[in-house]
Amino acid sequence: MTSLDTTDPLALYVHWPFCVSKCPYCDFNSHVRADVDQDLWRRALLTDLRHEAESFERRPLTSIFFGGGTPSLMPPATVAAIIDEARQLWGFSPDIEITLEANPSSVEAARFVDLAAAGINRVSLGLQALDDATLAFLGRAHDVNEGLGALDVAQRHFARVSFDLIYARPDQPPGQWTRELERAIGFGTGHLSLYQLTIEPGTRFATEVAAGRMHPLDPDAAADLFEATRALSAAAGIPAYEVSNHARPGQQSRHNLAYWRYEDYLGVGPGAHGRRGGVATQRRRKPENWLKAVERNAHGIERENALAPEERAAEALLMGLRLDEGLSLSRVAARSGVPVERLVDAARLERLAAQGVVERDGARVRVLPAGMLLLDHILGEIVAV
Repeated sequence: MTSLDTTDPLALYVHWPFCVSKCPYCDFNSHVRADVDQDLWRRALLTDLRHEAESFERRPLTSIFFGGGTPSLMPPATVAAIIDEARQLWGFSPDIEITLEANPSSVEAARFVDLAAAGINRVSLGLQALDDATLAFLGRAHDVNEGLGALDVAQRHFARVSFDLIYARPDQPPGQWTRELERAIGFGTGHLSLYQLTIEPGTRFATEVAAGRMHPLDPDAAADLFEATRALSAAAGIPAYEVSNHARPGQQSRHNLAYWRYEDYLGVGPGAHGRRGGVATQRRRKPENWLKAVERNAHGIERENALAPEERAAEALLMGLRLDEGLSLSRVAARSGVPVERLVDAARLERLAAQGVVERDGARVRVLPAGMLLLDHILGEIVAV
């Protein structure tokens, strides 16, 4: 296995599985909980955390991300305990980013003061829309006023705030989305995640589409909205740095960049995935099964597999080419052990470069803005491993 520079970034993902209500994106009713034994779960998460520290080299963490169901309803004491334990186990880089996902409800916003005191310095809010009809369509419990109230509280208590919006909704006219995005940019956050609505199998939306009760936006209209989104955000000084993520200079999500740049990240908690030193880890997904595994084994891992060089290379290419900066084939080769000449199909890459959708400059390859709409097709064409 190729050795890695110990100065490389190291990220930690902490998955909190519990939701306060079922949403159209989640098909796991077992994750909806009104009551959780917080002491039991805090101890189990800390135990799972310590296993990761024992399983991989210790170098300072550059980011921690609390995600999953409704992590903003974790007791601040639990958040603080995890942050303190992580600091003891790995140490922190001087500018560590510690993010927590939150629903924009008044109940969760009331915890922001304590969460900031616990060590959270960045919040990602699931605003999702700026009109009440769309929020109802998306199955969200908050309305626009409550969401914007939570955003205001977040901006007063956290140094960095991001929120997401979903567009390309059924029958969404271009002007409506443009006005919504202009309003969103006007709130002044340093980061926006702007996602096109996708229909995932097993969700309520998939059922509605199959029954003919919902009709996704025409692909050409969705493509127009994608291009308008990138143009408008770039003009406002918050350009896309990844397919769906936009940031002001220096405000990119360092944690997500760890994924896209194929750096090492540790995952703890039910359902969490990790990549450390060429090894893929996956925790047990069902909360009760994970908890029993931690009690039995002192960790919640279900699978732990050494990835073949070709698997590591393919993952690095598929993730890195999502970024506006592209990637270095030399770096992918060094980290995976697959020679540069085997990573991409040079002839297809040259043909796509002539079409103006990709660019190669020595060992660096990037998908150009004109190619981002065709990203899946381009990846299928040029990734050779």
